[in-house]
Amino acid sequence: MKQASSAEFLTWQRPQTRIGATPGHGDLGLYIHIPYCVAKCPYCDFNSVAVSSWPEEEYVLALERELQTYAGMGLFADCWVNTIYFGGGTPSLFSPVAFERMLSTIDRCWRVAPSVEITLEANPGTVDLLKLKALRSTGINRLSLGVQSFDEENLRALGRIHGPREAIEAIANALRAGFKNVNIDLIYALPGQTLEAWERDLQRALSLKPTHISAYNLTYEEGTPFHSWRKLGRLQPLDEDTELAMFTLTEKLLEGQGYCHYEISNYAQPSFFCRHNLGYWSSEPYVGVGAGAHGYSPWGGSQGWGFRWANERSPKRYLVRVQQNGHARASVEHLSFEQAAGEFIFLALRRAEGLDATRFFARFQKKVEQAFPVIGSLVAQSLLEPTEHGWRLSPRGIFLADSVFAEFL
Repeated sequence: MKQASSAEFLTWQRPQTRIGATPGHGDLGLYIHIPYCVAKCPYCDFNSVAVSSWPEEEYVLALERELQTYAGMGLFADCWVNTIYFGGGTPSLFSPVAFERMLSTIDRCWRVAPSVEITLEANPGTVDLLKLKALRSTGINRLSLGVQSFDEENLRALGRIHGPREAIEAIANALRAGFKNVNIDLIYALPGQTLEAWERDLQRALSLKPTHISAYNLTYEEGTPFHSWRKLGRLQPLDEDTELAMFTLTEKLLEGQGYCHYEISNYAQPSFFCRHNLGYWSSEPYVGVGAGAHGYSPWGGSQGWGFRWANERSPKRYLVRVQQNGHARASVEHLSFEQAAGEFIFLALRRAEGLDATRFFARFQKKVEQAFPVIGSLVAQSLLEPTEHGWRLSPRGIFLADSVFAEFL
């Protein structure tokens, strides 16, 4: 990816009509990355650093400056902000005052939709009732708690800093604090985990009545201790049959309790889908600020099919870059037709509703089957199935989703 100058960004303009937009989605999502953690989990490959203290004031100033920079660019200046997402790392390490400041900056820089969804990721070990009440008072209206498991042994193996009791208390306190939209992150297919143990985690989660549950299978990402331990034989991945049984059980139990399985790993009560993530999966534009954050625009770019950028990953170097330039872009990639169209397809296929052929044609002025003839082969292999508007992953295709997506990249 090559570096693009600020001048290039300023010359790119978005079209008058938002081609291929999904009805109900806003113009723009904001992602704000806070990379600091108390401890680095051995399975995590996100851009995060374990620290005993963090430069909250300096970092918030940098985020505010970066937000102001993007708000002044022609591509994003007149957008309505529909979603705001504070991710990490562990954003809940920061004080409520920090979030109040950042939200005030956003409100000054952009037009913010009255129904804006504002999500904060939080570690159960970093919040109590008093802090949660203060966070809610800033305007944050969606809380995503990284529970991962309610089993003490599994939490230790995952390197989490909280225990089962803290997780349960955090969820209860979130509801007491006034959060009406609470997500729980869970991880399954852990080494040695049984189907019965996973069912206990699910049943415990259901008993707490969150509005949203994200259930992810454990992956061994390169560069993480878990990946190294697997290569060394210290960790033995769960067999595929048990992993598939866990996925099937998850769908059965959660749908049985009224949760919609609206994306491969995500379940929600009706009207509580994560709107920020829906923006990603619908190829809507988003601005990412913070160390290691990414951004995307379907407009502009040297080839006319949009572009994406990535920020400097090191928090220290990020602060220096923002001070010098007003932003921390370390690289920019200009998308070709093939890249933009392929990503549009595989992101849409993540959703239960699948790919809408009409939206694809409106965006790219080409039929899906012409751009990607492999669609027919994937249907023949029972990995995709036709819908009224296009295609979606079949039950078999969901479990082999990565292989299906690779056909479009």
